[in-house]
Amino acid sequence: MQRQRILLVDDHEVVRLGLKAIINRHRLMEVVGEAAGAPEAVQKSLQLEPDIVILDIRLGGTSGIDACREITAQLPGTKVIMLTSYAEDEMLFAAIRAGAAGYVLKQGGGQDVVRAIEMAGEGKALLDPSVTAHVLAAVRRAADAQDATAFADLSGQERRVLSLITCGETNREIAQQLHLGEGTVRNYVSSIFVKLGVANRAEAAVFATKHHLNDLLEQPLAVGG
Repeated sequence: MQRQRILLVDDHEVVRLGLKAIINRHRLMEVVGEAAGAPEAVQKSLQLEPDIVILDIRLGGTSGIDACREITAQLPGTKVIMLTSYAEDEMLFAAIRAGAAGYVLKQGGGQDVVRAIEMAGEGKALLDPSVTAHVLAAVRRAADAQDATAFADLSGQERRVLSLITCGETNREIAQQLHLGEGTVRNYVSSIFVKLGVANRAEAAVFATKHHLNDLLEQPLAVGG
């Protein structure tokens, strides 16, 4: 396996010295440069073309996120691992969007950084285990928001009618369950088709299942009565 050439970027010299000592103990890793700020990080990355950049997410008055974005844009073969003291959702996703290959908490110690370097060298992405829960929670929130938006135009009653359509209920059966007239149910069904842009009950059922309508019905309705 080829030796990984590493650039360390942190505005605290003691952190750089500690990481350098740990990393250089590994025969397949070598620290080839150091930087204390974002502009210097970009400059040295372009000069040295390292395999891995260990980059503090906060660099005094500058942003490691901006440096990460510029490095990954100009050196697509270089992997950037973000180093941070806090698992902040906003910063985490900003780092991912900027092209970071990994995200490691300083509290984990030097061995976690070494493991991140190994994984990045193998082409794998890495999130510190303590931040993985943040990612999964955010993904779930985004999916829930998308599902809720899918039915935003439907009233509460239309959602209930649609739920029964997905169960294969006829208009008459829906009318009996919801204590409505059959004609009223037909009107609801027609309105649902128009609002969802579907042509028939089968398409409506597929749409409702895809966007987890029944899960949403277990939550307070945001629209309609």
